[in-house]
Amino acid sequence: MVAETNSRPHRPKLGALLHSEAMIFPRQEDDNNCNSHSAMNPRLYCNNHSTTPIPTGELSPNFSSPWNQPSPYAQSPWIIPSPVNGKFTNYGLIGSIVREEGHVYSLAASGDLLYTGSDSKNIRVWKNLKEFTGFKSNSGLVKAIVIHGNKIFTGHQDGKIRIWKISSKNTRVYKQIGSLPTFKDYIKSSVNPKNYVEVRRHHNVLRIKHFDAVSCLSLNEDAGLLYSGSWDKTLKVWRVSDYKCLESVHAHEDAINSVAAGFHSLVFTGSADGTVKAWKRELQGRGTKHFLVQTLLKQESAVTALAVNEGGAVLYCGSSNGLVNFWEHEKHLSQGGILRGHKVAVLCLATAGNLVFSGSADKSICLWRREVGGVHTCLTVHTGHSGPVKCLAVEEDNESDDNGNERWILYSGSLDKSVKVWRVSDNPTELSVYESPRVRYYSSVYPESQQGTPSRLK
Repeated sequence: MVAETNSRPHRPKLGALLHSEAMIFPRQEDDNNCNSHSAMNPRLYCNNHSTTPIPTGELSPNFSSPWNQPSPYAQSPWIIPSPVNGKFTNYGLIGSIVREEGHVYSLAASGDLLYTGSDSKNIRVWKNLKEFTGFKSNSGLVKAIVIHGNKIFTGHQDGKIRIWKISSKNTRVYKQIGSLPTFKDYIKSSVNPKNYVEVRRHHNVLRIKHFDAVSCLSLNEDAGLLYSGSWDKTLKVWRVSDYKCLESVHAHEDAINSVAAGFHSLVFTGSADGTVKAWKRELQGRGTKHFLVQTLLKQESAVTALAVNEGGAVLYCGSSNGLVNFWEHEKHLSQGGILRGHKVAVLCLATAGNLVFSGSADKSICLWRREVGGVHTCLTVHTGHSGPVKCLAVEEDNESDDNGNERWILYSGSLDKSVKVWRVSDNPTELSVYESPRVRYYSSVYPESQQGTPSRLK
């Protein structure tokens, strides 16, 4: 189940993995009750126990300036409409959105709105699986999206963090109101030589500005802080109220792939250098500063994803070797075990309640449930994407099922240019129809003597 490696991976190798060629198809399945086998075929439509081929339809036409006009929902050939709410009560795949304009690199969900970012520089907004509106950046692949009230923060390949605001008069209108750092702070900092750092010989850059791709964003709403991680190896801390850069930390020796604001004033960073680090915000003088408190993992494989279960005080880490490590916090952080559900790189993670979702370059999504005592059970494996699963987002379902079980809507974005929508629950009886020979994996819990030790591939 574990892919072996003999040498430390570098960012170019990981980049090659993320940009692997994906299958392009004009239509996706609209699935009311599809099992994992039929979901693998994008040209089959499953209705209970029968399958009939769907019409091919037209490929999405090229159209100009879609951001200045309402989207024609019903006429759009980009969408496979399948309402999330209504009479549909089954679990599993409930709808698909096909994006012909580029690979899906980032997702964010807020209420009934879904935001998708791709390498086309566009951020599209969807409502009930129908195109609602969208907005476009000047440049830079959209690698991360964070929502804060009526503001949207997006991280880009060109090293910029852009800020967008929803119009109070028209919720379909999004306007860019700035970028990080702000122009005022950039000019103010540029006049002081002490604000520059050397990034390579004879080349200095401002400390408050990322000079390489912004790969990840994470928000600490209680503290009003936005964290950004970059391929320039730095972690930057921004105050949301005035967009000021409070800190710039040289956090790793290689690209930062993931950042996650956590519990107990901790923030976690994962890097292509194979390490996961925990930083804590502490008072210093008139303000606060982040200090390194613990290096949780040091391995040869690149760290590709992080996710936090704040309620259970658990940190999850996905790596290019296909493993998901996790740590639990009681009096201190200690390693709880490893989830073994993928043979190749884990590219994204998400949590909801006691559930953990892992998306992989193997095109599948494992759904794990954390049991009492920290043991994790893989309830099911969702398949259907024809390319690596690059990003995940999850929102609580508005309605519980007939048995009162809590449910969630899971969104998965892929390099196959599509987003799939799943209804999930932590009740295994509801998910049993989606079981395959791959389910029922368990985490391997370390003996007490091995807690806190780094995990290395043999």
